[in-house]
Amino acid sequence: MTLTLRHAVADDLMAVGDLHQRSRVAAYSSFLPPEALATPTPEMMGRYWVERWSYERDDHLLTVAERNGRLVGFTYVGPDGVDDRVDPRTGLLCAIHLDPAEQGRGTGRELMVDALHTLRSWGNDHAVLWVLRDNAHARRFYERGGWAPEGRERDEHFGPVVTRQLRYARPL
Repeated sequence: MTLTLRHAVADDLMAVGDLHQRSRVAAYSSFLPPEALATPTPEMMGRYWVERWSYERDDHLLTVAERNGRLVGFTYVGPDGVDDRVDPRTGLLCAIHLDPAEQGRGTGRELMVDALHTLRSWGNDHAVLWVLRDNAHARRFYERGGWAPEGRERDEHFGPVVTRQLRYARPL
């Protein structure tokens, strides 16, 4: 059962959206109510990725993980925009998501290592990400990978629910 990482192409985007929504529901259902996760649908999330990728693909990289030809995870990295300014020394891990059945198989770790390598190869000397404060599982994953909270917070909307995000950072 071979895991392969590759750069995404346009034909991957609807499947990325489907996986993204399934991952969100599985990861957040323990602390967000069902109405917060009812939308977007997987199809709506796929259209979101088609739109986003169309205007960010020149300075962002979407990497997909496949196991036996089936999409099982992805990362999305790009420049860090702070207060509408881009810090040329900081890379942003915009997203990392896994098929719920893929958790615990090392795929997330491989995707993370690859994302950090990409950010380093772009000339960044540190990386940042945003994680939901109540997502203890993800926070433990990041902390095992050398990430730490840097003290910044913001609100994220999930349908009618507002939840807090924490900004994590780590050196590259």
